[in-house]
Amino acid sequence: MKTNSEPRHHYTDVLEHLKTYFPSPVSDPIMDGYFVHSISRFLDQVDNLKSAMPLLATGSNEQHYEDSQQATFPEQTRSIEEMTAMIASYCQGMMIWSHPNAQVNVIPPPTISSITAFIAAAMYNPNIITDDYSARFAEAEIRAVAMLSDLVGYDSQQSGGLFTFGGTGTIMYGCKLGIEKALHGQGMQEGVREDLKIFSSNVSHYSRLNVAAWLGVGTKNMIAITSTANNEMSLSALEDALRATLDKGEKVAAIIATLGTTDAFGLDDLAAIVQLRDQLVSEYQLDYSPHVHADAVIGWAWAVFRDYDFQDNPLGFHARTLRSLMDSLERIDGLHKADSIGIDFHKTGYAPYISSVFLLKNRNDFALLSRVPEQMPYLYQIGHYHPGIYTLECSRAGSSALAALASMQLLGKQGYRVLIGHTIEMAEMLRERLERHECIRVLNDYNYGPVTLFRVYPPEVDADEAFHRELNDPSYSEQLSAHNDYNRKLFDVIHARVMQGEGVMLSWTIGYR
Repeated sequence: MKTNSEPRHHYTDVLEHLKTYFPSPVSDPIMDGYFVHSISRFLDQVDNLKSAMPLLATGSNEQHYEDSQQATFPEQTRSIEEMTAMIASYCQGMMIWSHPNAQVNVIPPPTISSITAFIAAAMYNPNIITDDYSARFAEAEIRAVAMLSDLVGYDSQQSGGLFTFGGTGTIMYGCKLGIEKALHGQGMQEGVREDLKIFSSNVSHYSRLNVAAWLGVGTKNMIAITSTANNEMSLSALEDALRATLDKGEKVAAIIATLGTTDAFGLDDLAAIVQLRDQLVSEYQLDYSPHVHADAVIGWAWAVFRDYDFQDNPLGFHARTLRSLMDSLERIDGLHKADSIGIDFHKTGYAPYISSVFLLKNRNDFALLSRVPEQMPYLYQIGHYHPGIYTLECSRAGSSALAALASMQLLGKQGYRVLIGHTIEMAEMLRERLERHECIRVLNDYNYGPVTLFRVYPPEVDADEAFHRELNDPSYSEQLSAHNDYNRKLFDVIHARVMQGEGVMLSWTIGYR
């Protein structure tokens, strides 16, 4: 028999101690001070991990996955102070995204206000499936959706939206609505009983495959359309593929247009895609309209330039930056034509993970996803805002909505214009400097976005000639592999130096094209 040598305590004695583990529900100077002190101690301990490097506490941040997999559930309580130290220790090795030597694609530093919003949500734990559980956090979601609708050109009196679990969630909502439209609203109950096609660029985000798989459409029905040299979907290839599908009597659930690919900031011609969709609906006399979703999780922020005076240029951007912004805006300005839009504040909105918005042109479309309230008898008995009736999530934190609202209110169009414009200015400057080196080939020498992709060659190799042959000469495959290995080794050297406090942290991609 197991004996317990620990002293015996009545549970009420332990309970009194446990109360000090939680913030006070009423104003209490002692407990409030203790809470603030605990947060302050955490910040102090993390600050001690900082140095000139873009990482927290390199050299002491080895990950012990095997040991962690052997962990067992603890028996006894521990102190807040011990937990504060433990939490700070788990920050070791984290990238400091705001550090000038952290040039990793594509994670921004969150604003202080958006961090405060996450703290507020953590303290008061709102669940915005209903305003009964979230009070004004629900209002923050409504207000943020209205502000974004105004930004992209939607009618905020007709539009709707919700914050969800990342960019994948925004694509999932868009494709699910497309499925319901194609099935005349029967998919929620009957399921998907026929092949439905979803179309997107072959350089669009891989999450499209997750969505097709998890929605039951199947990845075989996710049709990847070839892209042009500018990393935008080929309209002629899209039209051919759509016609081939419709000619066989198959249904098109959704078309995903990408407004800012992750690697190369490719911008699909959304306006032309919508026009093509409308043309085919009329020509084939479809009794539904394929849903066009704009995956603008990166590119949405460029919409702040929709009413910028490029001629007067009050912010003083350089000519090359202005041209890049104007060219981007030619595509971004058409966001209002999409049936829905995906927006990430944790990418170009300067808010913490996760802060993603699914924006819907016609909020009445949410009815296609709705459940009857009787299925949820203990919910929606009071209040006025009940998005949980149509959301996939049965629990949604209020942090992302309030953080997005805080960043929008804090920065405004001017702030976002300065931040976005500055990233473009720096990208243009970097490309110009890289182009001076004969052994370096910039892969996206004229690109609208902030990402700079470059390839390095051995000193004796003509970079331009080598790159041309890599793309066009099958007999050059052996040299291509050698150059790939050369770049990987160079990247590993750079990464190792960063881990020792030298140099700049970069990203590595094996699939630019």
